[in-house]
Amino acid sequence: MRLSERQEKIVELVKKYSPMTGEQIASQLKLTRATLRPDLTILTMTGVLEARPRVGYFYKEDRGRSPIAERMRQLRVGDFKSIAAAVKENISIYDAVVSMFTNNVGSLIVVGEGRELKGMVSRKDILKASLGKIELHQVPIGVIMTRMPNIVMVTSDESVLDAARKIVQHQVDTLPVVDNYINEDGNAVFEVVGRFTKTNVTNLFVELGC
Repeated sequence: MRLSERQEKIVELVKKYSPMTGEQIASQLKLTRATLRPDLTILTMTGVLEARPRVGYFYKEDRGRSPIAERMRQLRVGDFKSIAAAVKENISIYDAVVSMFTNNVGSLIVVGEGRELKGMVSRKDILKASLGKIELHQVPIGVIMTRMPNIVMVTSDESVLDAARKIVQHQVDTLPVVDNYINEDGNAVFEVVGRFTKTNVTNLFVELGC
């Protein structure tokens, strides 16, 4: 498994100072515990680190393949995806804010009339717009969204472990789950069929650990 730069730093800290709690690791890296949670989850799932309740994280010198990681390689995203929190690109930023809070999500998937993936908008995008001089009731969400092809996505038949790695490596909280096909004009289309999130990963990790 190829680790991200931040994961490498976590491993080096735990090697040197184990046992370390999540709070101690976060303090050393000057990050929040919430920011590190996906990295620690991946490192534990794949057997790089061992987590002991009320003690902390240990580096595993003799690392065989983690049974949880092996199981997550076998499981498919399509069996664990959530319903997509999706909006059309012509709705106002204000209405997108309402949709975000109504659905209790941190990101919205922006789709076209045929549910094709157009972009993504996050709380950070909306916060930036709110701090500017944009009229939130008038400006469409398409103006501030991150557009295709700059969207990290996942297909239903990918493993949940690969999806979790994408979440960590790209530092996003939501992956659109798509079915891709070629339309009659010969263009690739990515139809949104769900979403896969940090919450999906955490819930699945808890289920497999029980």
